Amino acid sequence: MLLGVVVLLGCQLLGELMVVALGLPVPGPVIGMLLLATVLLIIKRKVPDALRRVSENLLGHLALLFVPAGVGLMSHFHLLQREWLILLVTLVVSTAVTLAVTAWVLGWLMRNLGGGES
Repeated sequence: MLLGVVVLLGCQLLGELMVVALGLPVPGPVIGMLLLATVLLIIKRKVPDALRRVSENLLGHLALLFVPAGVGLMSHFHLLQREWLILLVTLVVSTAVTLAVTAWVLGWLMRNLGGGES
């Protein structure tokens, strides 16, 4: 299990180093996640057992990761009261854009990778 933690933290560290070295406007953990996904796609095997166990354990406690965000919202409730309209518009527009882009990418993948009927 320790090996799985080392792999996850190593990917995160590599992602952070790449962000700093290349000046990328993306969080380091996102780059690390892409690196891990790329490696797993390249080896084309099932996920190593140590990594699978650690990942399943982290996913089992995923709800705990939302506690700091909830505390932050309650700490700045006065800002939410003051800026509720712009926050609502931003959430609705960003959700619509995300759905549209996801649908477009899915359609493109299905057409170009032969995953569905055209």
